[in-house]
Amino acid sequence: MRATRIIISGGGTGGHIFPAIAIANALRRTEPGCEILFVGATGRMEMEKVPAAGYRIVGLNIAGIQRGSIVKNLGLPFKLMGSVQKAMKLISDFKPDVVVGVGGYASGPVLFAASWKNVPYLIQEQNSYAGITNKRLGKNAAKICVAFDGMDEFFPAANILKTGNPVRKDVVDIENKHFHGAELLKLDPLKKTILVTGGSLGAGTLNKSIEKHLQDFVEQDVQLIWQTGKYYYTGIMERIGPNFHPNVRILEFLNQMDLAYAAADVIISRAGAGTIAELCLIKKPVILVPSPNVAEDHQTKNALALVKNNAAMLINDRSAEDTLVKEALDLLKDEEGCELLSENIGRMSLPEADELIAAEIFKLAGKGGI
Repeated sequence: MRATRIIISGGGTGGHIFPAIAIANALRRTEPGCEILFVGATGRMEMEKVPAAGYRIVGLNIAGIQRGSIVKNLGLPFKLMGSVQKAMKLISDFKPDVVVGVGGYASGPVLFAASWKNVPYLIQEQNSYAGITNKRLGKNAAKICVAFDGMDEFFPAANILKTGNPVRKDVVDIENKHFHGAELLKLDPLKKTILVTGGSLGAGTLNKSIEKHLQDFVEQDVQLIWQTGKYYYTGIMERIGPNFHPNVRILEFLNQMDLAYAAADVIISRAGAGTIAELCLIKKPVILVPSPNVAEDHQTKNALALVKNNAAMLINDRSAEDTLVKEALDLLKDEEGCELLSENIGRMSLPEADELIAAEIFKLAGKGGI
């Protein structure tokens, strides 16, 4: 029997790339011989991360709208037309049974080409608020896999399947790792610990909020794991120095995120959909500070989906500098509050997202019995 052939398109950020790789890994676990081709945007991080995960990727010369610059946007229509043409040729040459779109610049042209070529396609919508491209392409999608309730506001209800967002399994495997995580980070496993993470690039608001109130952690004898991101690390280290206090661990990037999650009692984070999916599986008290710099303010909408279920706290970006650290330290002392948040966020976890999406892809390929 011919091996199933699948194109997975999209990327741009880890929030799109890591779920895409998780889906590909689930497909390979089910049918080890299936042929998978990734399509990304030239120059974006998927061109590095996907080959590192062991998959082939082709790049499209596509970019997003540059806000506040008419000149930089002049070439966009030509890039879009060229990307659609290249996507059409890729589909003709590769002959996929199914195309999967995970969001990001490359996803739109490839899903449009799939629709034009009558190849069934599946959209994996990570956020609680669908973007313009996915809303338009969702009308003809064979299946839309979502992570939040109420998505029939954007897509045909009959084609929606709530699967959750795929996550990296190694990142959420924290069982019995608390002491190991504390030891690796040179922290006291018996002291209360707060983890602050703004993603691989970092989050300016989180960093400013923590730097402004660093002395509060010292005064209350609370440990801090502070992941600054690569844009901010050097400046912070120059201002604070590498040996500020034994309670404070400042890192540019967390290579073993599972151990940082395991060592923490309270987590402060942005509200990207992939991060939220991980936090639901981690089941620890969380304070979300949504980034205001994303399309359609979808991080706030993602965070509110948890807040309305009393599964997380939300601090607005504009007020974080003054209130975030105080709220986090107060939460840390509130054992009942922490327990309630942990319990409720755990109820929102959907741990088998990658397997469910892979099963839907095989169904669309006519191989539902695999």
